[in-house]
Amino acid sequence: MLFKRIPQVAAPEWKTWVDHNDAVILDVREPMEWAMGALEGSEKIQLAMLPSALGSLDTDKPILVVCRSGNRSQHAAKFLMAQGYEKVANLTGGLRALGMAV
Repeated sequence: MLFKRIPQVAAPEWKTWVDHNDAVILDVREPMEWAMGALEGSEKIQLAMLPSALGSLDTDKPILVVCRSGNRSQHAAKFLMAQGYEKVANLTGGLRALGMAV
């Protein structure tokens, strides 16, 4: 089985990527992190809860996965691709790269 490389979206380009692809923003941080700030309109599903929440995500809709630093979101993006989600990208450097105090 071939593994696809997860596209990386640079922090300054996240909004353009989301708008251009009519994408969902998926925040995979923890609830206490969400309380400190999140991207407007993002869907919030903790990384640990992602397997049980797959039914709430549209497989045909592009997804930009975000977290604090880009590590958890990279794991989530790989998991989503393995589950059949074809257009998934990771926010490089996470919300910290956007200058958010998270």
